Amino acid sequence: MRKLFGTDGVRGKVNNYPMVPEIALKLGMAAAAVLRDDNRDFKVIIGKDTRVSGYVFEYALTSGLCSMGANVYLVGPMPTPAIAYLTRSFSATAGIMITASHNPADDNGIKFFDCNGYKLPDEVEEKIEEMVFKNEFPLSKIKPSDTGKAFRMFEVIGRYVEFVKKSINNTSLKGMKLVLDCANGGGYKVAPIVFSELGADITVFGDKPDGVNINKDCGSLHPEKLAMAVKESKADIGIALDGDADRLIVVDENGEVLDGDELMAIYAVNLKMKNMLTKNTVVATVVSNMGFEIAMNKNGINVVRTKVGDRYVIEEMRKHGYNLGGEQSGHIIFSYCTTTGDGIISALWLLRIMKETGKKLSELKRCMVKYPQASVNVAVREKPPLETIKSVNDTISSCEKKLGNTGRILVRYSGTENKCRVMVEGKDNDLIKDCCNRIAGSIEKEIGKEKADKADKTDEADEIVDEITEENGKR
Repeated sequence: MRKLFGTDGVRGKVNNYPMVPEIALKLGMAAAAVLRDDNRDFKVIIGKDTRVSGYVFEYALTSGLCSMGANVYLVGPMPTPAIAYLTRSFSATAGIMITASHNPADDNGIKFFDCNGYKLPDEVEEKIEEMVFKNEFPLSKIKPSDTGKAFRMFEVIGRYVEFVKKSINNTSLKGMKLVLDCANGGGYKVAPIVFSELGADITVFGDKPDGVNINKDCGSLHPEKLAMAVKESKADIGIALDGDADRLIVVDENGEVLDGDELMAIYAVNLKMKNMLTKNTVVATVVSNMGFEIAMNKNGINVVRTKVGDRYVIEEMRKHGYNLGGEQSGHIIFSYCTTTGDGIISALWLLRIMKETGKKLSELKRCMVKYPQASVNVAVREKPPLETIKSVNDTISSCEKKLGNTGRILVRYSGTENKCRVMVEGKDNDLIKDCCNRIAGSIEKEIGKEKADKADKTDEADEIVDEITEENGKR
C-alpha cells in the first residue's frame, strides 16, 4: 500500500507528515533520479498556487532537484494545467505543481508531470516513493560542477494565455457578460486576462489572494456568491475555478449550478453533432450521475467509467484514443489540446458552444436530467478494506435491496484524506437519504474518529445530505 501518493499526488496538512520540508526535499531528489532523461536537457518546471506554504515546498523541492543535477525554473503562482503545458512547451524533463487544489489553505500538495505533461502513472510514483523511504539517492554520480541551478521566470503567463485562447481558435466573446470567481488561487492572474482579451464583459472576484484565503467561501466548492452575482448583474454565465484552476463549475443565467457531469453532457452532445467525438465515447468516473449515462445513451454516446481521479480518466482516454472525459467535480479533459483538466479551457469551450448555438446555458443543460444524489464524507481513523467490515457490508446489502434497479451505492475511501465517502443515488429522495445515513452511521461506528465526535458528525451528515439531496432533486 502506498504511503505518500494518493489519487492526485502527495497531499496533507502543512507541517504534518507527509507535507514537511524533509519529505519535499527527498521527493525532489527521488523524482530527479527516476525521471531523468539523458536525451534532453535536465530541466524541471515548478509552479504553485497562492498558499503561503508554497514557498516552503518550492525551495525544498528545488534543493533536492538541484542536488541531483537538475536546472529548476520557478514560474510562481499559475494554474496546474499551465505547468503541464509549460513542461511540454519548454521541452522540460518534468513539471511539478505545488497545490492542494480545492482544499483549504492549511493543506498543500505536490503533483508531478512527465515530459509530455501527463501525470505520472502509479508505477512511476511507486518508484519515487520507494527511493524516498529507502533514503538512497545516487548523489555520488553527481559531480559538484554538475549541481543544478535555479531560475525565476516571469514571462510565461503570456505564453500560456495565448495557448489557452488558441484552444478555441481565438473565438470572440464580445457581447457576452461573465462573472468570474478565481478562488483566490492559481488562476487569479491568468483567467481574467484570457476572458477580457477575447472581448468578454467580465466581473471578477476571488482575485486577491493573501496566502490564506484560497478557496475560502469562494471557488468551485462555494458557488453561492457567484450565483447571486450572476442574477444581480444579469450575466450570461458564472464561472468558478478551484484553487489550482484545473476544474470548472458554472452557474447559468438563472443562478442554477452545473457540475462536471452536466458540462460533459453538453460537450459530448455538441461534439457528436459535429462528428468530432472520437468513437462516440466519453470517459467518466464511477461517481458520475446515473442521469449522465442515461442522457448519453439517448444521444447514441457510449460511457466508459474509471475509478475516481482525473489521471485515471486520462489514462483510459490515452489507451483507447478517446478525446473527451472528466469528473463530476469539474475536471474536464479535451485531448485535442490538453493533457490534464483545465478549468479555463473548459469554460472557453462552453462559451463557444453558447455563441455558436445562440442558446442560453439553461437551454443547453436540458440534454441531461440528474438523478437525486446524496453524499456524506465520514472521517475515519483507519482505512481497512471495506469488504472486511461485516456490519458495513450488511448495511450496504440491505440498502441495495431497497433501491433495487432504480439506484446505486458507491462507498470508497478518499485518496487524499482520512475519509470514507458514501454516495447513494436514485429516484426517491427520502430513500437515498435514509440509505446514505444508515451506511455512514455504520462506517462511523466501526472505524470513525473518537466517540466524542460522533454526535457532531451525525448532525453534520444529516445537514449535508439534506442540502445535497435538495440541490440534486431540483430538476
